[in-house]
Amino acid sequence: MESKSKILLIYTGGTIGMIKDYRSGALMPFDFSELESKIPELSQLECTIKSISFEHPIDSSNMKPQDWLKIAGLIEQNYDLFDGFVVLHGSDTMSYTSSALSYMLENLSKPVVFTGSQLPIGDLRTDAKENLITSIQIAALKEKNKPLIQEVCLYFEYKLYRANRTTKVNAEHFKAFESPNFPPLITSGVHLKINYSSLLKPKGNKKLVVHKALDNNVAILKLFPGFSEKLLEGVLRVPDLKAIILETYGAGNAPTEEWLFRELKKAIEKGIHIVNVTQCYGGSVLMGSYKTSEVLKKLPLINGGDITTEAAITKLMYLLGSRVSKKSFQTIFETSLRGEMT
Repeated sequence: MESKSKILLIYTGGTIGMIKDYRSGALMPFDFSELESKIPELSQLECTIKSISFEHPIDSSNMKPQDWLKIAGLIEQNYDLFDGFVVLHGSDTMSYTSSALSYMLENLSKPVVFTGSQLPIGDLRTDAKENLITSIQIAALKEKNKPLIQEVCLYFEYKLYRANRTTKVNAEHFKAFESPNFPPLITSGVHLKINYSSLLKPKGNKKLVVHKALDNNVAILKLFPGFSEKLLEGVLRVPDLKAIILETYGAGNAPTEEWLFRELKKAIEKGIHIVNVTQCYGGSVLMGSYKTSEVLKKLPLINGGDITTEAAITKLMYLLGSRVSKKSFQTIFETSLRGEMT
């Protein structure tokens, strides 16, 4: 007989943890010690639930790398006490935070499920209840007395995704997130349909390592018709800049302007890492497949493949914080570390 799972809820802030004061109409933080009184269905789950909240819950628009460290620290402190973790987070930057945590939590062998909602938990039409109940249920899943999910995920509107494959696509619909280049890990319907072939499997029984050094001397630069030399020069002259995500057209293409390649080449020679990521919703960078990307390949720019911008920028922060050598940086970035790239 499998033991009952112990799940820790970590509330960081966001809409899911808010209730409406019907006298004033204002939203107020929810007291998670009263969780079961608001969602009595939780008592039917075959698991034990405990909760912990940030002392000062924050809107996800204010989320910073130091807050990622706080979440990672709470997981580290409670790792041996719980079988799974559900992180409640505002949806706006959830893909960034969850992607960062996927790199920070090396050798993870338990589920870390991020979720949130578009409407507050006390709203009549809220999506918070389903997202929360199913996230807890998924975090509690076991096979042969071991957690079924052993990676950082994101659950929203009936789909569990690998977190570092997600991007927020809608500010109004309940289906706020998608994973353009990787299938859902679990689809929730009458039953939970598990995509076993897509789940990450940890290598051996290695001890959890929590990486706490992040370097945010990075930038995202999106190409557009009319993109100017002065704009590029301005970004490349930012003090202490160490890496750039260059969002290019299509399969990694860029204008064939001589100044563009000259400035990028100078930046690379100065030691700035430049990653080529497509600005398309789905698909992959294939440098050299068009004439407009041949020079980028020769520079060379780091090939971001089918990584999302959220996963790419947090991967840069992680690798820079880990002091990866410049000689091996490109090879390591182009390698899938936590299933973030195909």
